Amino acid sequence: MDWRRDSAGWPHAQRSTFERVRPHLWHVQQMGHGPDLVLLHGAGGATHSWRGLMPCLAEQFRVTAMDLPGHGFTRRGAMQRSSLPLMAEDTWRLLDHLDCTPTALIGHSAGGALALQMSITRSTPVFGINTALEDFSGVAGWLFPMMARFLAINPLTSSAISRMLRTSDVNGLLKGTGSTLDAEGVALYARCLSNADHIEGTLAMMSQWSLRGLRGRLDQITAPVHLLAGSADRTVAPATSERMAARMAHGTHETLTGLGHLAHEEAPEEVAARITAFVQHLPEASAPVQMRP
Repeated sequence: MDWRRDSAGWPHAQRSTFERVRPHLWHVQQMGHGPDLVLLHGAGGATHSWRGLMPCLAEQFRVTAMDLPGHGFTRRGAMQRSSLPLMAEDTWRLLDHLDCTPTALIGHSAGGALALQMSITRSTPVFGINTALEDFSGVAGWLFPMMARFLAINPLTSSAISRMLRTSDVNGLLKGTGSTLDAEGVALYARCLSNADHIEGTLAMMSQWSLRGLRGRLDQITAPVHLLAGSADRTVAPATSERMAARMAHGTHETLTGLGHLAHEEAPEEVAARITAFVQHLPEASAPVQMRP
């Protein structure tokens, strides 16, 4: 996506900056004052996903969100750095550049998996929202693997998919996650999904990621972790949060009734209250351990 062409109407655009931190050109948004919280969106999303949640959290925290490499307005500087460990390494490098030491990492879906990977490197508390730690269900269960396979075969796949999704019922795709968004939310996803660069970045992420390695290291995460699940999520089975939380030393889980995969967009104030309570109850011993990767 091109900022000069596509930024009109982008949520919190006045808070946006661009940071060149090897190897990517990152789109970053920051707001608020206080302890640092970092927001990590899911595959196919961007900073727009936090449009409702960021202002709620900014009342008590300094909140930092970024478009992950290849997503939204962040330009990838290397094609083969979309794997989970390398994306975690690059994200920590960005946060160091921003002088941001997160009190907690907040991740949605694949962003929750990224937060856990980052916590392995530097022991940092994690709050996950419908965290993707197993294969996707529903539409995403066949759509993402299919698109990733096509990308490996034909690099022009991203353009073809963006043209297809531009004319498809994006609202229907989103409802397939178990969530219902307002017109603005649907329009923002449609804008992303109609962009070939954004699709290519999403496909690269899905094709290079492997959750198996992360699942095998969950017992190495020593910081507090809270996994929030929406009972209506059709993308990541709500029971996943309970199973995975049990594998971590200080893992807990919670289910919100009636919310889907995009719970933080459906009920930002409710999710913000859960995040604030999590952070307020963190023991001092869980403060991030700063180790350069």
